[in-house]
Amino acid sequence: MRKSTARRLRDAEQVLALGVDIGTTGVRTAVVDARGRILSSARKAHLSPQDGDVDAEDWWQAVRLCLGEQVAGAAGAGIDTQQIARIAVDGTSGTMVLVDGALVPVTPALMYDSAGFDDEAARIAEHAEADSIARGAGSAVARMLRLQSLDGAGAARHLLHQADFVLARLAGRAVGSDENNALKLGHDPAAGAWPGWFARAGIRRALLPEVHPAGAAVSAIDRSVACSLGLSPDLVLHAGTTDSIAAFLAAGACMVGDAVTSLGTTLAIKILSASRVDAPDLGIYSHRLGSNWLAGGASNTGGGVLAAHFRPEEIEALSSEIDPGAASGLDYYPLKRPGERFPVRDPALEPRLTPRPESPVRFLQGMLEGMAEIERRGYGALESLGAPAPRRIFTAGGGARNAAWTEIRRKRIPAEFVDGREHEACVGAARLALGLFGT
Repeated sequence: MRKSTARRLRDAEQVLALGVDIGTTGVRTAVVDARGRILSSARKAHLSPQDGDVDAEDWWQAVRLCLGEQVAGAAGAGIDTQQIARIAVDGTSGTMVLVDGALVPVTPALMYDSAGFDDEAARIAEHAEADSIARGAGSAVARMLRLQSLDGAGAARHLLHQADFVLARLAGRAVGSDENNALKLGHDPAAGAWPGWFARAGIRRALLPEVHPAGAAVSAIDRSVACSLGLSPDLVLHAGTTDSIAAFLAAGACMVGDAVTSLGTTLAIKILSASRVDAPDLGIYSHRLGSNWLAGGASNTGGGVLAAHFRPEEIEALSSEIDPGAASGLDYYPLKRPGERFPVRDPALEPRLTPRPESPVRFLQGMLEGMAEIERRGYGALESLGAPAPRRIFTAGGGARNAAWTEIRRKRIPAEFVDGREHEACVGAARLALGLFGT
């Protein structure tokens, strides 16, 4: 008998999704309902440091431990864990490992911030286009070439990003990658293809993953894995994404014109656009997200420069004395050290933090105004390249709690400012699995 429309809607509302975030310090998971609301969460630290050469098995062991706590915690909170029907995984962008046919690592994992692969970069430069994302001693392609050189026995069968590795272990087989993680490896999401010059540069194309749209259903969970974790054997695995894109989704951004400004150590902005925006000279690339594109860039300004001048408690106290309606009159470009990458690219750009007034309140206000102006120019740069003007700006990171900074930004950028719904990337991964994006 066919279900009524009302019954199908009720069933859809009962679907739960599980998001897994593999960060630099540990693993976080969250169970989210069909409306994107977080019901339960868990976290587990990595078993060993995540720098230098890393054993990818550590990721899987940390995920298993975290999922064990997640399932137990969810059940204890009255959640029917058998209703968890979808999983998506996010990981640090550009972190990767080579594995054999049984998914056993045959090389150490190289982390997203690994660099110094000068010989590999020189080889890439002989073949790659001048504006290719694959160029540079710290590129993902350079890391792949280095991993190939470590596979002396030729045992490798798959190159897996961090999120791919965990997804493969959940599936019991390699199931490919997603367009977001594959972008920095040189995959063209518009053409759906790897660069033709890869073979000439020595890339073993047979190792490259099949690439799926982020959020697409790619496999059922392995039944034995599901049983060991206390999850439903009918659970479906969805292609994941990078940690920064998962954080964008966690904030609640979902429509074209939605943007997220993140004030962490640096200032990063992202906006959902109907058209693809790329400017390699400014470090701007677009990731496909549903039928749209997520464009963004990152400035070297941010919390790092504030921390160089003020303690956290000082920032909080001084901010409460700022009158955002009365401009400081200072023209600052706050940087911790020389060099900027977005919205202008100038490796020699000097910080501009003079004249310094006697009042620490005015000094802080000038810095916050300078960062707000960089944010305004950043969104302007994206708009000049074809992205929309921001309609809603969600704020993530420490800056989300600074009311004075928010008011200063409102005066410069004609958009609605919204507090980010959640800040954990695992929530965004769960929302990705539910398809709550790109509308």
